[in-house]
Amino acid sequence: MAFVFKSAFRKQGLFVPFLNAVRGMSSSGESTPAFTTLSISQPLDTITHVEISRPEKRNAMNKAFWLEIVDCFNQIAEDPECRAVVFSGAGKLFTSGIDLMGMAGGILQPVGDDTARISWNLRRTISKYQETFSVIEKCPKPVIVAVHGACIGGGVDLITACDIRLCTQDAWFQVKEVDIGLAADVGTLQRLPRVIGSRSLVNELALTARKMYADEAKSCGLVSRVFPDKETMMAGALEMAQEIASKSPVAVQGTKVNLIYSRDHSVPDSLNYMNTWNMSMLQTQDLMKSAQAAMEKKNLKEVIFSKL
Repeated sequence: MAFVFKSAFRKQGLFVPFLNAVRGMSSSGESTPAFTTLSISQPLDTITHVEISRPEKRNAMNKAFWLEIVDCFNQIAEDPECRAVVFSGAGKLFTSGIDLMGMAGGILQPVGDDTARISWNLRRTISKYQETFSVIEKCPKPVIVAVHGACIGGGVDLITACDIRLCTQDAWFQVKEVDIGLAADVGTLQRLPRVIGSRSLVNELALTARKMYADEAKSCGLVSRVFPDKETMMAGALEMAQEIASKSPVAVQGTKVNLIYSRDHSVPDSLNYMNTWNMSMLQTQDLMKSAQAAMEKKNLKEVIFSKL
């Protein structure tokens, strides 16, 4: 696999930045220094690589992380160059979840003159944390998350908001919240049942906080592919992202929006929404370009689609 794939990238002069991304590095001049917990790079012009970058803290989610994810994905959503996103973690594992030491003050010592005001302030805080991962789901660009090692607590909330989930053979997943005295409140209990489909298994994972390993995650549908190691996984994730990015952005982003809408609505409502969506989206030039490429047996990678 690697020889053919790498050769193609060498011909395009893209192999060095691609390999840097695979190894969790950023090419010179490609990183965005504005974030303290994230490393942002572009392995290809149309692909953005977002990496949790707190390896010395096991990629724990501190206060800055919760704010930066929102800012990052709002920027990606508006970036006409970006057509697909790969999300991963630096270091030995994907994430150890919430940074308890860094976050304890705001959660355990909420501000307010009485119970009602304390409750309102807590509600605002929780809503902000929920938006941290909802913004990934709302981003119209497909997000491929690549998990290696541990994915604990908030990590499960995060990956269930992504569109495609990949992992390494040594990956494991844990809905950890009951072990620290709370119910998961930023997405796992709402999205995980829709991801894996088995209410019994979701209940077991959420109520026992047991670990789920890669093979079980694959068999239940939490991830779609398992790779032997991180480097192979990152190569696979970037190859998949490149395949998605080669297609019409009107078609790809419309597909994501409608998949999410149909998940939360009835079939008749979703068909009606699709009908309204495509009454305008079918008027794109991308449709004719894609059809012509199919008739001429051309690869879509050779077709130039306008930015969106």
